Amino acid sequence: MFMSSKTVQKLDRVVIRFAGDSGDGMQLTGDRFTSETAAMGNDLSTLPNFPAEIRAPQGTLPGVSSFQLHFADHDVLTPGDAPDVLVAMNPAALKANLGDVPRGATIIVNTDEFSKRNLAKVGYAESPVDDGTLESFHVHAVPLTSITVDALASFEGLTRKEKERAKNMFALGLLSWMYTRPTTGTEAFLTKKFGAHPEILEANLTALKAGWNYGETTEDFASSYEIAPAVMPPGTYRNITGNTALAHGLVAAAHRAKLPLVLGSYPITPASDILHALSALKRHDVMTIQAEDEIAGIGIALGASFGGAIGVTTTSGPGVALKSETIGLAVSLELPLVIVDVQRGGPSTGLPTKTEQADLLQAMFGRNGESPVPIIAPSTPADCFEAAFEAVRIATAYRTPVFLLSDGYLANGSEPWAVPEVGDLPDLQVEFAKAPNGVDDKGDPVFHPFLRDEETLARPWAVPGTPGLEHRIGGIEKADVTGNISYDPDNHDKMTRLRAAKVAGIAGIPDVVVEDPSGEASLLVLGWGSTQGPIAAAVRAVRNAGHAVASAHLRHLNPFPANLGEVLRSYDRVVVPEMNLGQLSMLLRAEFLVDVRPHTSVRGLPFSTVDLADVILTHLEELK
Repeated sequence: MFMSSKTVQKLDRVVIRFAGDSGDGMQLTGDRFTSETAAMGNDLSTLPNFPAEIRAPQGTLPGVSSFQLHFADHDVLTPGDAPDVLVAMNPAALKANLGDVPRGATIIVNTDEFSKRNLAKVGYAESPVDDGTLESFHVHAVPLTSITVDALASFEGLTRKEKERAKNMFALGLLSWMYTRPTTGTEAFLTKKFGAHPEILEANLTALKAGWNYGETTEDFASSYEIAPAVMPPGTYRNITGNTALAHGLVAAAHRAKLPLVLGSYPITPASDILHALSALKRHDVMTIQAEDEIAGIGIALGASFGGAIGVTTTSGPGVALKSETIGLAVSLELPLVIVDVQRGGPSTGLPTKTEQADLLQAMFGRNGESPVPIIAPSTPADCFEAAFEAVRIATAYRTPVFLLSDGYLANGSEPWAVPEVGDLPDLQVEFAKAPNGVDDKGDPVFHPFLRDEETLARPWAVPGTPGLEHRIGGIEKADVTGNISYDPDNHDKMTRLRAAKVAGIAGIPDVVVEDPSGEASLLVLGWGSTQGPIAAAVRAVRNAGHAVASAHLRHLNPFPANLGEVLRSYDRVVVPEMNLGQLSMLLRAEFLVDVRPHTSVRGLPFSTVDLADVILTHLEELK
């Protein structure tokens, strides 16, 4: 880290958005800036936003990639509604993001890319840097590309194009100077990434330092800024994405269950990083198998569960559709299975890189026959760890497939995570069936595969090859207790109701906790999954304006917490914001006969705090 001689202004928070072409390295730049910010002790939340195309036409609006980071000296609930600072690497990045930037904000523009050709690609007749378009902003016109190339003039073994690629490191160095972020972590990252290519490594390090020095020496930047660390409980923290936290939660749960973890998965956005993360953890008794398709992936996972492991499959909405038959088979076999659905915009291929919460009804009902499955939804990137652990607990204790509904916002977003002590995590150890549990008509010992535990209604989990525990499995209905094939109508009715009762009776689901500081609220705002942050921020803003409003959040969506009906009926109005067209609202209305009011959005983006606050105020006004 280099010391600055300019004045330093103190801020309590800032929102920065890096934006450029999908080949400009904006995700890497944002990720490195985030890592350094986490190391400084700030609370933070991020929102990566990138195109679905592997390589959209260069310099066009569909090819714009951005990374937004909100960090502060206090608790951060969302990635921020609007950037205080926009770094635009080309005209497309500026045009795609300018509408989100409030007047008075800072815009740093890479003027080298504002050529007539690039301007024409996005419909600019004149450069907005020169024609007055940006007069209401604080604009820093910086020729990032050419300065980077000049800084690397001594690297004769690199082509001009290779030198230009380092401009994101120049931008990172400049922003690191502006917000007094260290660069040591990025230097170590670059050393590890490019250690085998010394000249490329030195070029990137030189560009990073050049960006810092530019901020320090140019008169265009009068001061830098400092955001103090946030006050957090003591402990070991790391910055973590939702996908990585989910992978770690699965491994920790398998460790506490003393069982191997087997992932059968087919790559699909935005779930693929879970496969990547788990594949690096083989030393923890984790096996990952990249299958040839979605159906094979879940077949591998279910087979692993039959063999005595924790079977997991990861996917997104289109993959769930393909896996539905095998999920139904898992319901019938009554074996543990964790299905991770990282939701994205649909239907069909939809918006592969954008977020949505529209798979709830698919998870609830998307199979033939009566096939109830527990459903859990994490609320933040770090909470993905806890949710994954809980999914394994339920799956193993109740011998059932469990849906874990994450989404693209949680999967790719990041925040500080307090790393738990493994020994403090709950014990999930499972007892396999080891001996016959009944007798046949002749009085001889026999294994009854569907003789249920009186408390959980779970059937025994018998590992194949255990002497004397041979039993029949398959999708055809089984007789109660004996597990023989049965077409008896009364038996089918009984087995169907037993499977439903098993899910409905899952223990350990905490009551809904309502936050109502005044105790006088007539309006309850209820959320699930990744809406927690925007809802909490909006509720905070409304309360700060002097209004009473209650809020609550759901992690368990099937079965619901036992006190949910009582909570819903305690308020004059219940509003449910969700990123679909009202799926949870529909379930709540049907289950509890309460006039729940949905507030919906399917824009592929998280809710805006300001918009949600306006919605809450409108409902409060109607209740007067």
